[in-house]
Amino acid sequence: MVEVVIVEAGRSPIGKRNGSLAGTHPNDVLGPVMMEVLSRAGVPSAAVGQVVGGCINKVGAQAMNITRTAWLSYGGAQEVAASTVDAQCGSSQHAVNTAHALIASGVEDIVLACGVEAMSLLPIGSDADAGAKAGYGKPISRSYFDHYEFVSQFEGAERIADKYGITRADTDAFGLESQERAAVAVAEGRFETQIIPVDAAVIGEDGKKTGEKATVTVDEIPRDTSLEQLAKLKPVAREDGVHTAGTASQIADGASAVLMMSAEKASELGIKPLARILQTALVGCDPVLMLEGPIPATQRVLEREGITADDVDVFEINEAFASVVLAWASAIKPDMAKVNPNGGAISLGHPLGGTGCFLTTKAVHELQRSGGRYGVISMCCGGGLGTGTLIERI
Repeated sequence: MVEVVIVEAGRSPIGKRNGSLAGTHPNDVLGPVMMEVLSRAGVPSAAVGQVVGGCINKVGAQAMNITRTAWLSYGGAQEVAASTVDAQCGSSQHAVNTAHALIASGVEDIVLACGVEAMSLLPIGSDADAGAKAGYGKPISRSYFDHYEFVSQFEGAERIADKYGITRADTDAFGLESQERAAVAVAEGRFETQIIPVDAAVIGEDGKKTGEKATVTVDEIPRDTSLEQLAKLKPVAREDGVHTAGTASQIADGASAVLMMSAEKASELGIKPLARILQTALVGCDPVLMLEGPIPATQRVLEREGITADDVDVFEINEAFASVVLAWASAIKPDMAKVNPNGGAISLGHPLGGTGCFLTTKAVHELQRSGGRYGVISMCCGGGLGTGTLIERI
């Protein structure tokens, strides 16, 4: 099998709900990220074999294969094919893993994986809501209920907390830790090597675009908080639930991209890789609990490579809800100092289809910064999926 390497990885700043990126078309967030990642690597767009992007709400501004339209909107070579994949929250990590498969199998030499989500414009569930309102039906048929109960991710997170004995105190402490780690990362400039500035449309006080643009350079979601403040927040799922707005992933806008190629092609082009991809996984899990996927996904990539959690230097496990990472930790038993060392979705945001490449970017850059060897990225996904990627710093 062909050795696959990551030669560049970058992301936009992550905008908060109705923040600086809210008035910008998602093409105009993803497109500049794509092109800057290629520019930093010194790779012309025509040299790319395919572009694979992740996006969840493929309706309105994110319809019509947004990966392709963003690519063309920013000068990407027209002969380069692009596709958009959907593995729910893990969509752009699945894009990374699909890109790996294309290169490892010898189908392509260079593939750009990416992802985007404009949640201020298109909240989670927008595609389903739009279809139902238009009279096109609902995504869940009656036959589904013959096999499974249909619950929300919020309820799934609470049921995971029940199963693993996770308390409100546990989730609040985890949420605070995420914010504190992000604050340190920002203060120390750890994200500066990965953030790609985006020129965003300026929205006036009347809620309309002014015609001006402002360059967005920093993440908007990290905030100062305390256990006392977190304790005052109301539960978001059940009246007696353990999750609040302070312990769940934050609504966000953003895009990310990871440029991959065969090790042979990198050598031919004189490009020094940042990391190699050793293993990938997409697994199914209970669609009712729904969010346990990172457990079997992590186990699979570690077992296939013949290493253990003790060998891993950086874990990026998506903080969809605090209970997801805490349940994963109880099963995997990692050194928690190595888990989301620079904060996660609770403190930095979760732009849905853009998060997988965002986490991959964070892992690649953190391994470079810290000198660690192995990194694991994993996400839970709606409907009961788990994505997994194991990388090794070069």
